[in-house]
Amino acid sequence: MIKRKKWNTEDLVFDAINISLLVIVSLVTLFPLYYVTIVSFTDPTEFLEKTYVLWPSDWSIVSYQYILSTDSFVRGIGVSGFLATVGTICSLVVTSGIAYTLSRKRFAARRVILLAILFTILFQPGMIPQYLVVRDLGLIDSIWALIIPSLTGGWYVILMKGFFDSIPESLEEAAAIDGCNDMTAWWRVILPLSLPAMAAFGLFYAVAYWNTFFNAVLYINNYELWPIQIILRNMLVDSSTSLGGDAAAELAANQYIPTETLKMAAVVIATVPILAVYPFLQKHFAKGAMVGSIKG
Repeated sequence: MIKRKKWNTEDLVFDAINISLLVIVSLVTLFPLYYVTIVSFTDPTEFLEKTYVLWPSDWSIVSYQYILSTDSFVRGIGVSGFLATVGTICSLVVTSGIAYTLSRKRFAARRVILLAILFTILFQPGMIPQYLVVRDLGLIDSIWALIIPSLTGGWYVILMKGFFDSIPESLEEAAAIDGCNDMTAWWRVILPLSLPAMAAFGLFYAVAYWNTFFNAVLYINNYELWPIQIILRNMLVDSSTSLGGDAAAELAANQYIPTETLKMAAVVIATVPILAVYPFLQKHFAKGAMVGSIKG
């Protein structure tokens, strides 16, 4: 028979205070997201009259129509989408390949390479040497300048190595008996068992590539290769929201659109794609977030 827990006054007071604080923190955290979304869907006329809207009486998508009709904004979404897709795939292949190699005890140079990776974590080269390397490789004004320097990182390699350490080498021996070489065993045996880790690191990489900003400022001078974060920053800082495009000019001529509603719509559009990815990775993310914390 299960005994019910007896609640005393101290427990009730603690729970009440704890829940109240969590509710307050949640409201403070979610309110900016709520306000940005509401303003982006507010009718321009109503926003000009009230300037502060918590729940609009007239809903409108005219701000989204304007933003999505501009060439530069749509092109920026395409650039960021390419970075988040191709960059994430390349980073996962490189990171998992290095981590898997270092996790195998039969690899003779594993200690030397691990020390080199730890050295890069403790002593980073800095912005100017990295810029000189990218320039000498001829990657300035190239989309690959935003991918190749960010392919992997020391912490990611070490964390994923901890996950591969938990996979018994007997599985590789069984694969070798079936005729698999190291590459085939890694591709057909190890990676399918690593879906939680790959999902967790894939989400980290995708968010990082989608939010690429500083590297684009350093390496990209061609505005046609600007990711969405650069365009969004220009919109938020500059009072002018003209992004170009015949459709945008026609729409703006027909109806005046407040600058604030355009900025809020741009923020929502730039945020939604990366948020939409999370539900598909959620079932793997909880396990993958513990990668490297426990060695089985």
